[in-house]
Amino acid sequence: MTDTIDALVRAHSSSTKPAVVDPSMRIGAVLVPLSTLLRPGELAAQLRMASVQFLIAVDEFRGHRYPVNRNEVPALRTVWTAEEAQGFSGPRARADALASCVRESDPMVIMFTSGSSGAPKGTVHSHRNALGAVRSGLDARCITADTRLYLPMPFFWVGGFGAGILSALLAGATLVTEPVPRSESTLELLEREQVTLFRGWPEQAEALAHHAAAADLSALQLGSLEALLPDQMRSRPGARASLLGMTESFGPYCGYRVDTDMPESAWGSCGKPFDGMDVRIVDTETGAPVTPGQTGAIQIRGPHVMRGICRRSREDVFTADGYYPTGDLGHLDAEGFLFYRGRSDDMFKVRGATVYPSEVTRALRSVSGVHAAYVVNVPDGQTNRVGAVVVGDGLSVEALRNDILSAISSFKVPTLWLVLDEDDVPRGATGKVDNAALRAMLERC
Repeated sequence: MTDTIDALVRAHSSSTKPAVVDPSMRIGAVLVPLSTLLRPGELAAQLRMASVQFLIAVDEFRGHRYPVNRNEVPALRTVWTAEEAQGFSGPRARADALASCVRESDPMVIMFTSGSSGAPKGTVHSHRNALGAVRSGLDARCITADTRLYLPMPFFWVGGFGAGILSALLAGATLVTEPVPRSESTLELLEREQVTLFRGWPEQAEALAHHAAAADLSALQLGSLEALLPDQMRSRPGARASLLGMTESFGPYCGYRVDTDMPESAWGSCGKPFDGMDVRIVDTETGAPVTPGQTGAIQIRGPHVMRGICRRSREDVFTADGYYPTGDLGHLDAEGFLFYRGRSDDMFKVRGATVYPSEVTRALRSVSGVHAAYVVNVPDGQTNRVGAVVVGDGLSVEALRNDILSAISSFKVPTLWLVLDEDDVPRGATGKVDNAALRAMLERC
């Protein structure tokens, strides 16, 4: 079955989305969730790249409209509104016949991803690798049939689609969503629906925590983001794993139960690779495997890795022995715990010394009042300067600088600063922070 169905529907919550996901998976159609943040040209480019034939879309969402020039998308045959798609039905016998032909190795979904820069990539996932990846992470993320999960991530990201929709379907859990997360309404929702597990980005929970004094969040259990948990339920810094994954692995490929402290020697790590997943660290220059404890490039191989990338050959995507170069840096310790150091293309030199933005970001995020922090290099002649954009309450640059001096070397401390509201942080079509735009803003400081 090669029909490609795209669902450009509400980014955070819609009864339409699961109604599209489940039937398309069953009959062997390939689902292509697309960002509701796309501009018309970006939308047309991704529809072309995935050879989308059937488009299901809303007319407008949060001020964005989605015009499609059919001449720019030659494979496109039909456009349905979300309401039309819900009312469409065909012969049950035909659907059953199609479902009987679906194989585990068939493509199930194309998820678009991009880093902070560069053109989006369409990652192709089979039924086996996508569903296997989700199943493998359920225990680490503490999701069971009794879970009432709130996950404020868009469904066009693997974080919302895999860790949200598919996790709930496979575990039999309850997924709680809302169209537009806002602090007051979100806290009311968490309390009313007795949410037991809050997952997402730490800064989302930290922002909510500033408004949560009057909310009854007693239903939240261990494994939830800790900013919303009472002090007695919180772990010591670094004791719980930060699950590591990516769109190409359909979510986390490495982790540890998020309600359980790791061995102390592994604090600060991402846990261990999930069953069946091979993780190796190679030298960034030679590609040769390195010894435990040595930082290098992370490569992954296993049953949860994507089949490939749209319009790219397998030889262009994978190594000769089947590993996918993730673009991440890290090291494995002697016990097999993986420590993440950042993106290889984010690392930079300051007067000959290496700076990992992720390390500086962690130091900034440990400062009281900081909700989010983003660190980039800013070229300055023959060297670089460390630039930081910080989101938070009542912050001063002098206090930030002094607070992190005890945590990181002086050459890593930012010399260019911006304190912004979260809404002013530039983001690309996928919703990820636009590092190039951040760099341009810092250059004007």
